[in-house]
Amino acid sequence: MTQPVSPPRDGTDKVTPVAEPPAWRTVVFRADVRTLSLLGVLAALIVIGGLTKPDEFLDTRNLQLVLTQASVIGVVTVGMTFVITSGGIDLSVGAIVALASVWATTVATQEYGFAGILFTAVIVGVGCGMVNGLLIAYGGMVPFIATLAMLASARGLALQITDGKTQIVEVQGVLDLGERDAYVLGIPPLVLVFAVVTVIGWLVLNRTTFGRRTVAVGGNAEAARLAGIDVRRQRLYLYLLSGLCCGIAAFLLIVLAGSGQNTNGNLYELDAIAAAIIGGTLLTGGRGTITGSVLGVLIFTTITNIFALNNLQSDVQQIAKGAIIVAAVLVQRRTASTT
Repeated sequence: MTQPVSPPRDGTDKVTPVAEPPAWRTVVFRADVRTLSLLGVLAALIVIGGLTKPDEFLDTRNLQLVLTQASVIGVVTVGMTFVITSGGIDLSVGAIVALASVWATTVATQEYGFAGILFTAVIVGVGCGMVNGLLIAYGGMVPFIATLAMLASARGLALQITDGKTQIVEVQGVLDLGERDAYVLGIPPLVLVFAVVTVIGWLVLNRTTFGRRTVAVGGNAEAARLAGIDVRRQRLYLYLLSGLCCGIAAFLLIVLAGSGQNTNGNLYELDAIAAAIIGGTLLTGGRGTITGSVLGVLIFTTITNIFALNNLQSDVQQIAKGAIIVAAVLVQRRTASTT
């Protein structure tokens, strides 16, 4: 590509190349603009909520509720961001959350107390993630098909375990985490867990070799393989990570609801994908942002809360979410075409 030049100033034919801004500076600028745009949307929603229902929306308990509800889907979205960044997709996250939550709340599991419930939720999530990873990385299955099969299987197994009934949690240590007495400086424990997962996810994606390999695999898997990256093993690890996030989210949901149900995590896969996309993660892979994904989760959760407080129809809420997703994808396409 020819460097732009400035006109000669000394009357000679000599020209002086004009330096172009470094590529990293352009990327950082775009990321900052995207983040600021999302913050602007979130701020606008807060203003709308404050104007329509000032006494209810701005109440401390309601804001704590918004953050708590965002925590469960937020943890799932962190794992989904890694998978999408690598060029994959995981349609089974909601079903895995449901399976992990009901398996962890059976009578047999609850006999082992707090540790038993937490361990079971996490290990079930990781186990499902391993199955997805093995089928995709070493079985050669398309991520869409493999995770769709897991979605159906996990939902079916969750229904079989519960027999369609709600499993009430009787372990007091788990229930206590949802009480206001467990709040730390006014912050619910679930929100603190979400914050920790977010920080770790950001550090892993942006400051580690694992994160760089994830971006490389999503950008060009063949080039990543030629560069010495074990693409299959990397993909396996990514689905394990997604399963781990689902297991953690299942435990948070158990704390929040005080029960396990086969309907838990319904449509979590769509919410997580949507949050990641509007946050700036490319659906085709090669670029991901944990910060943007978290802001996407907060935007959707705030929308849901505002609609609930104003007694608006849920179908209107879904239309609003759909419009936001379409707008985000169009912006992504425009950005990609100008790159």
